[in-house]
Amino acid sequence: MRYAMLICGDDREWATLSPADEEDVMKQVYAWFERWQPTGKIIDGGAELQARQTAKTVRADADGRPVITDGPYLELKEVIGAIVLLECDDVDEATRIAATWPFAAGMSALEVRPVMSHE
Repeated sequence: MRYAMLICGDDREWATLSPADEEDVMKQVYAWFERWQPTGKIIDGGAELQARQTAKTVRADADGRPVITDGPYLELKEVIGAIVLLECDDVDEATRIAATWPFAAGMSALEVRPVMSHE
């Protein structure tokens, strides 16, 4: 079964990392991928998202027409900064893999959620 591992945190903190600290974090992240990718537990390597200021939000107005606004709709401290898709037997296995993620400055939580299948 597929699970989405959502990497959450404060992207304003991520932006304050020194180049050396950022390099160290990325080495830890790459090591995590090197550990789990050969096992077949990671699907497509994941995706790092750009800062919240680059986002657009699309919502329906009262008449059902789309309204587009800059940035996230809500001002949140924590945002989703990256997504990794996992292939695991169950949520417990996906959670055990997520628990090995290298937490760093600004990374405060991982959310593991089953991905819907419409087969």
